[in-house]
Amino acid sequence: MPPFLPAGHEDHVLALPLDVTNPEQIRNAVDHTIEKFKRIDVLVNNAGIGYFSSVQESVEEETRKMFEINFWGLMHITNTVLPYMRSQKSGHIINFSSIGGLTSFPTLGYYHATKYAVEGISESLAQELAPFNIYVTLMEPSSFRTDWGGRSSAKTETSIPELKESIVGHMLQGIQLGAGQEAGDPVKAAEAVIKVVETTEPPLRLLLG
Repeated sequence: MPPFLPAGHEDHVLALPLDVTNPEQIRNAVDHTIEKFKRIDVLVNNAGIGYFSSVQESVEEETRKMFEINFWGLMHITNTVLPYMRSQKSGHIINFSSIGGLTSFPTLGYYHATKYAVEGISESLAQELAPFNIYVTLMEPSSFRTDWGGRSSAKTETSIPELKESIVGHMLQGIQLGAGQEAGDPVKAAEAVIKVVETTEPPLRLLLG
């Protein structure tokens, strides 16, 4: 698909469709970006979905889909961009993890697994890329109003009677009631990303919220 140039901002903005599970769209987006701007200085990996269920009742097909987006999508884009950053000997990769990549809660077991994976591989990547003046920063938000708990997530209700009256049932109900009312402001999170990118010695981790 050809690039979309927003009217009035053609020199500075290039809008492209990008499904992070689609290798052709990843390659297309990177190729068009290099063609127009000649380099990629910052990569922000912020695509992600949620999934709410007890570990026992989680559906493998749904959890694998989440891994494809939250982990493999992030890695496929990163690996496509890295040759350009290495050749220019500079760059900054922003990987959106979560507070859920540092600690775990009921009903989010497989989501946590995706974010722990992002945490671990980002630590290794940061060490591998340091000699090339390429930074890696893990952004670790808490609850933000990004629709993560809304349409961009899969919810399940427990069918196990004893779990309905336990913390599992209460957590699932709370997530549904609280979707869209989270305390975190995504505009402030975006400002934090810009500030980190402009920092001379950016941190490996930044907790938000």
